[in-house]
Amino acid sequence: MANEKTKNKDSVARTFIVVFVLCLVCSIVVAGSAVGLKSTQQNQIMLDKQRNILDVAGLLTPSMPADEIDAVYKKFIRAKMVDLKTGQMSDSTGKYDLNDELRSDESSIALSPEEDLAKIRRRANSAEIYLVQNEQGETSKIVLPVYGSGLWSVMYAFIAIDVDGITSEGITYYQHGETPGLGGEVDNPQWRKQWIGKKLFNEEGMPAIKIVRSGATDSPYGIDGLSGATLTSNGIQHMFDFWLGDNGFGPFLKTVREGALNHG
Repeated sequence: MANEKTKNKDSVARTFIVVFVLCLVCSIVVAGSAVGLKSTQQNQIMLDKQRNILDVAGLLTPSMPADEIDAVYKKFIRAKMVDLKTGQMSDSTGKYDLNDELRSDESSIALSPEEDLAKIRRRANSAEIYLVQNEQGETSKIVLPVYGSGLWSVMYAFIAIDVDGITSEGITYYQHGETPGLGGEVDNPQWRKQWIGKKLFNEEGMPAIKIVRSGATDSPYGIDGLSGATLTSNGIQHMFDFWLGDNGFGPFLKTVREGALNHG
């Protein structure tokens, strides 16, 4: 009996050892794979960002290969930093990370309920924007990153704006979790086309773009809302109320309208 008990204990101990070693080996393999793939993941994130910026800038062609996307981006896009309080523009180091900025009280601010129209809670003190340039190096458009809460998710978009600082040249939502066929229609090319040529500000320089139920095509400021997705449409409206206002890109776009891009 004693020998059987000893054998049983040895068997249980060996089982735990085998399980422990197996878990350890698996952990090492997973960790090693994560580290090894990190560079590839970062490259894919950068490529996706470049693709979306080129898309909203009107420089992306169907089935454009990755190496061409990178080349076109580097040729025609110039990243800049904007101080959201002053609206002043400076050179970008290329290392800007919004999530990192939002984690620090030194690089971001908490928004009061009255200020937080887009329901984002915090806003970074600066933002990376993108100047779209032609063959002669002249800026033809500005691409701004905007985001805000929809029905189910925070929606992230790029909007292209003419150098007049007033006219929208296009929009693309590159990340969201809205309902397919309803709020997810922000991806619909027909809905996106509505943004081309719309005026973001009125003659007094106040944010004027409006997401309305229907019949907006004749208005220089109107975008038809998403059918059956009122809350997502409201989220888009609030997003632009915020980012075109004083706590968003309002101060920067005011400098654009005053000719800042003509001075470098």
